[in-house]
Amino acid sequence: MARPKPETFDKQKSVAENRRARFDYAIEDKFEAGLALQGTEVKALRAGEASIAESYAEVRDGEVWLINANIPEYSHGNRLNHEPRRPRKLLLHAREINRLFGAVERKGMTLVPLSIYFNKTGRAKVELALAKGKQAHDKRASIKERDWKRDKARIMREQS
Repeated sequence: MARPKPETFDKQKSVAENRRARFDYAIEDKFEAGLALQGTEVKALRAGEASIAESYAEVRDGEVWLINANIPEYSHGNRLNHEPRRPRKLLLHAREINRLFGAVERKGMTLVPLSIYFNKTGRAKVELALAKGKQAHDKRASIKERDWKRDKARIMREQS
């Protein structure tokens, strides 16, 4: 019997975050996926250089790929340096891939990377979300809610 996965991922060092994704999408479910990287990509990530702002993931031929993620070339790399925006394979269990594929095909959902980080064992991981795009009125409601929380915190601070 498989051990249940923990709710929160053991993030040690966060490299890149996609903060805009939480505003643009309603997040249904989160997955932790490994990244198949080349040597200079790992060194560039350890230096803290990455951007996943415009990136997304897609299921192709039974595999999940991270598209348009920018990991710039490593500064001390030689002629074997990596291509910055190449598609990178995400490492997931077959059952998880099938579940993602079904949700994307049937429900019209999107696979959005939320963050890239190193876990406590030093492996590069991607926090991948199964999300549905928000409409303009949903975005306005979340802005209103965020502003109210900020005002409420300010009022409580002034009262005490």
